[in-house]
Amino acid sequence: MRDGFIKVAAGVPAVTVADVAANLEQIKNLIDRADEEHIHLLALPELCLTGYTCSDLFLTDSLLSAAKKGLEDLAAYTRGKYSVTVVGVPLLYNAKLYNCAAALFDGEIIGVVPKTHLPNYGEFYEKRQFTGAEALAGGEVLFLADKPVPFGNDLIFCHEKIGEYTFGLELCEDAWVVAPPSERLALCGAAIILNPSASNELIGKAEYRRLLIKATSARLLAGYVLASSSVGESTQDAVYGGHCLIAENGTLLAENEPFAGRDMTVSEIDVLRLAGERRKNTDFLPRGGGRRIVFDQKITKTVLTRAFSPAPFVPAEEKDLEKRAEFILQIQSYGLRKRMEHTKADAAVIGVSGGLDSTLALLVAVRTMRLLGREADNIQAITMPCFGTTKRTRSNSETLCRLLGVSFREINIAAAVEQHFADIGQDPARQDVTFENAQARERTQVLMDVANQINGLVVGTGDLSELALGWATYNGDHMSMYGVNASVPKTLVRYLVRYEAKRSGGEIEAVLNDILNTPVSPELLPAKENGEIAQKTEDLVGPYELHDFFLYHFLRFGESPKKIFRLALSAFAGAYPPETVLQWLKVFTRRFFSQQFKRSCLPDGPKVGTVSLSPRGDWRQPSDAAARVWLQELEEIEV
Repeated sequence: MRDGFIKVAAGVPAVTVADVAANLEQIKNLIDRADEEHIHLLALPELCLTGYTCSDLFLTDSLLSAAKKGLEDLAAYTRGKYSVTVVGVPLLYNAKLYNCAAALFDGEIIGVVPKTHLPNYGEFYEKRQFTGAEALAGGEVLFLADKPVPFGNDLIFCHEKIGEYTFGLELCEDAWVVAPPSERLALCGAAIILNPSASNELIGKAEYRRLLIKATSARLLAGYVLASSSVGESTQDAVYGGHCLIAENGTLLAENEPFAGRDMTVSEIDVLRLAGERRKNTDFLPRGGGRRIVFDQKITKTVLTRAFSPAPFVPAEEKDLEKRAEFILQIQSYGLRKRMEHTKADAAVIGVSGGLDSTLALLVAVRTMRLLGREADNIQAITMPCFGTTKRTRSNSETLCRLLGVSFREINIAAAVEQHFADIGQDPARQDVTFENAQARERTQVLMDVANQINGLVVGTGDLSELALGWATYNGDHMSMYGVNASVPKTLVRYLVRYEAKRSGGEIEAVLNDILNTPVSPELLPAKENGEIAQKTEDLVGPYELHDFFLYHFLRFGESPKKIFRLALSAFAGAYPPETVLQWLKVFTRRFFSQQFKRSCLPDGPKVGTVSLSPRGDWRQPSDAAARVWLQELEEIEV
C-alpha cells in the first residue's frame, strides 16, 4: 500500500453444488491470481466452499465434514500467499450450524464471522438449517486445524502496522436489514466491509443492490466489497448471476454486472481518504467494543487500476451535466434573489468584460430577474475598457447584453487611471503590479458608485479557482456585494456557460460560444499590435484544469502533495509530462497559502458544492500559515 490504497477483489468461483473438492480447486485458482496481482483483500461468495443452494444437505454429516476439512486445506494453501482471503463456509458450533465467512491469511484461519440475519421468506429458508449469530454470547472460539479461532460477529481485522487498514465482515442478508452489522463494525473501526453474498437475480434487483451498496458505503464512510454467487448456484427456482460490487463512500469503483461472466472484479479502496472523511465528520462517533484480530500482511506499492477524473468538479455524463448545471444555476439565482429582496435593491450591477466569469454572473442575474418578476433591463451591465481591452471581448459583452435585454453602459476608465497614476507618481510606462491593480480597483469603484446612484447591488464575478490562487486584486475584483460564482471552479464555469449556450440557441449561443473560445485573461496589459490578447492567465499561473484538480483533492480530502501529484499523473496521463504537473502543483501550493488573507474577508456567495473556500463555513485557515511542510514534500519528489 502507498498513499492509502488497498487493492480489493470480489471473486466468483465456478461453484458445483455440494462438491467441495471441485469448489476447492476453483477457489485455489482465484487465490493464485490474487497473489500474482498483489491483491490485499479477496472476498468470495457466501457458502462457496459447498455451494449456497445445498438446502437440507447442510444437515448431513458428510457435507459438513467435507466443508471443515476443505476450509483447513484452503487455509494451509494460503501460506506464503499475499492476499487475505474471505470464503463462505458452513460450520458447527455447540451442535448448531452457522453460515460463516472465514478470513484466511498466510496458512491460518484468523477469524470466523457467522451471519447475523437469516432470510426466511420468498425463496430463502435459511432458518431451516442455520442459526443466527444472535444466539452467541460473545467471545466464542472455534477449534479448526487444532487451533482456537476467534468466532463471532464482533471481529475487527486490523493490520499490525497500518492503523487505517481495517476491515469487518457481514454476510448477504445482513446488508439488507434495517440495522446492519456493518454499522456497528464501522463505528468500531472497520474501514472496509466485505460481504460474501448469495443474492439471486430478479427484475430490478441488481439496480436495488447497486444502490444499496453505494448508499451503505456513503453512510458508513467506508469501502464496501460484495461478492455474489455465480450461475453455478442456479437450481430449481433461483438463478444467480455473479453480481459483484466495489464501492467507496458512495462511489461505485468497479462492478461485475449479472451474467457478465468475469470471475474477478478488482479496484483500490483509499483507506486514508476514508479516515480523513471520518475525521472531518463530527457525527461519526467511534465507540468501543469489537475484538481486534491483528494480521501482519506484507505491503507493497499498490498499482492503481481505478480511474481518477481529470475534471472532478464536472460530471462525466452529458445527461448528468445538464441536470447538475441547471441545479447550480438555480442555487446561484435563488441566492442572489434573496440578497436583492433583503437589501431592497432595484437593480443588479455587473462589470462585464466579455470573459467567462462575468458572462456566467450575467446569465445568473437574468435568471434572478425572472424569479423576481422583473425585466432584464433591471440589470445594469457596465463595460470599462482600459489599456488592455480588446475589440473581441468588448464586442462580445455588448452583443450579449443586447441579446439578453440587459441595460448596457460603457465607462472608459483610462483617463481616471492615468490621473491616478499622476496623483501617486506612477510611471505609466512601468507595467508592474501597480499598473495592473489600479485598473481593477478603479473598475470596482465605478461599480460601487453606480450601484449607489441607482440603488443597485454589485454582483461579484470571481470564481473558486481564482480564490484558491489569489488571482484577484485585493479590494478590486476581490470585492462585491454578493459573489455568485464564489464556489464555482473555472472548469465548471465553462460547462455552465456551455449549457446556457446550448439551451438558448440562436444568436445567444453564437456569442456565448465565442466567449468560450476566448483565452482567459484579466486584460490589464496593452493588447498586441494585431489586437489580440497579450496577457493569458493560464500562461502565468498554469492550466486551470490542473489547479482545479489540485484544489479538489486538497480541500475535499486533505490529501498530501505527493499523493495529489500521483493522482494527477494518473488522471492527466499523456496530457502533461510529470515535470509540468509538479511545476504547477508547486505554484498552486505557494499561492494557496500566501493568498489566504484575501479569502479571509470574502463577500457572501452561494455554496453550490462540497468544496468551498468561504471563511464562514468550509475553510478556516490562518492568513499567515506557513507552507513549508507541503512545499518540502514537493521538493522531495523526483521526476
